[in-house]
Amino acid sequence: MTESPDHLPEYLARLVDEEAARFITDGLLSGKDNVPAIALNQAAEALPESPRRRLRAIRDLIDDAMYTYRDDRPTQVDAWLAPRLHAILRLTRAEAADPALWNYLSLGVAPDFVVWRHLSEAKKTTNARYFKGPYHKQAFARLWWSAELFRNGPDYEPAVIACGNQDMLNTLLRMDVIDHRPTAQALIRLLQREVVRTTRDVIALGKVVNTAAATLMYDVIAPDAERDAGAVQRWIDEGEEGLAVHHRPLPVGPAEERAPEESVERLTGHFAELFADAPVRGKEESEEDPEED
Repeated sequence: MTESPDHLPEYLARLVDEEAARFITDGLLSGKDNVPAIALNQAAEALPESPRRRLRAIRDLIDDAMYTYRDDRPTQVDAWLAPRLHAILRLTRAEAADPALWNYLSLGVAPDFVVWRHLSEAKKTTNARYFKGPYHKQAFARLWWSAELFRNGPDYEPAVIACGNQDMLNTLLRMDVIDHRPTAQALIRLLQREVVRTTRDVIALGKVVNTAAATLMYDVIAPDAERDAGAVQRWIDEGEEGLAVHHRPLPVGPAEERAPEESVERLTGHFAELFADAPVRGKEESEEDPEED
């Protein structure tokens, strides 16, 4: 099985798509080969040195995640890892939008995790997009953005709930409306209240919510609180100071105001009504959610 890199630099770097593609081989995707760490780091672009970009803390977290869930289905690691990765890797959204950063993290820091987490037992291979792909698919970008978009101010618990359901990540994460915090929180509440339960439920809910957004402005009927850029910057600055994030307790995110409760409840009720009328094949049937590929 693919092993952790035998050379780990001190700080995070960038690996552009063209360079990353050279290291994504059939042997790596099947879990048989390792990534040549020295060659990869020669192809990478260094970032300014910063305590919040120290790789040892990130690698230790990933090792802890793989050890903790070594006897479980790998899918179960997402809910644990997402908020902790977000809290340790303190990025601005602009930084997190850079795919070269995630390419480096997957290939230069933790290719063994990507294979362990995403290797398809049926196909005996790993989808290359988990190493180099869009933010809603790439192994680490999907976790960081899930924590960012589903956290409720400093509270990561909604992100834990979201990441505990693979359909939320596979279907809803890519929707633009998730950037509206009351919408994201309302979708989480429907999951908590078991209004939506199956894969087909989540897909149907995503379709009706996205379709309705074309004619109904959610930010008008359910306004969000003004975002506090200062709180986010202070949280990032704590990372610059080398603040340690403990792995066991659920961390605390930026001290932003939570999404307004009235707005969240208004959309929760509205989405429940939309879903009640949504066509869901096999809606009356009892079925288990299929495991993610």
